[in-house]
Amino acid sequence: MHKAGFVNIIGNPNVGKSTLMNAFVGEKLSIITSKAQTTRHRILGIVNGEDFQMVLSDTPGIIKPAYQLQASMMDFVKSALDDADVLIYMVEIGEQDLKDEAFFNKITNSKIPVLLLLNKIDTSNQEVLETQVPYWAAKVPNAEIFAISALGGFGVPEVFNRIVELLPESPPFYPKDQLTDKPERFFVNEIIREKILIHYKKEIPYSVEIDTEEFFESDNIIRMRSVIMVERETQKGIIIGHKGAALKRVGVESRKDLERFFGKQVHLELYVKVNKNWRSNERQLKRFGYN
Repeated sequence: MHKAGFVNIIGNPNVGKSTLMNAFVGEKLSIITSKAQTTRHRILGIVNGEDFQMVLSDTPGIIKPAYQLQASMMDFVKSALDDADVLIYMVEIGEQDLKDEAFFNKITNSKIPVLLLLNKIDTSNQEVLETQVPYWAAKVPNAEIFAISALGGFGVPEVFNRIVELLPESPPFYPKDQLTDKPERFFVNEIIREKILIHYKKEIPYSVEIDTEEFFESDNIIRMRSVIMVERETQKGIIIGHKGAALKRVGVESRKDLERFFGKQVHLELYVKVNKNWRSNERQLKRFGYN
């Protein structure tokens, strides 16, 4: 018997969804930073065993959209609620409800198995945990509750094994050697965007999109040309920095991570362009894969 299914991870921003999926897959597929709203797309990570295939889905954190990009991000979350075989709802110690009541109602009325993961327990204590478990058991009575630390690995194997038990009988959906549904250029863009999230403050990281225009791979080296899109000229200047120092730092750190990711030498060219109000432009959002 072979089992396979879609396991979709949802929750508020910055609760550890990407950390959990990367821990399951064993690869860094999703951006992990301390900043909220780092995941913009729905990213699949595929875990294969001899008799199972787990198709994990990392989704953007649930928010009330303020502009068109965020509305598109929430569409990814809605689709994750619709096609899951197992639903993982992640919260962290001290958290209360989802920011969107409609999403919360869908979770509590779900007909599929729901695993509620109480994450970041390493940042709390036993006394708080003893109040949180019954609180969430009452809020989401249809869920199995697991207390975990996705970053520390505590409780993660138990959750993984339970998911495998819950997967329906099915042939695999993807080839057994496939790791994700995203193309290589997507991960180039995400690695560069992660460096911008780390090194720039305020609105800058959320006004940026990356477009890898060229990707040429030979036996020994991959040559890439990527453009950092910003919304305003002032943002372009901040990204580049004094005498290009800030942009150079992003390029150097991105290249090192790309070489680790692809396992070969990388030559990366970075440019910065202004693409006015791209976050509210449906045509531009479609171009970047948000619609």
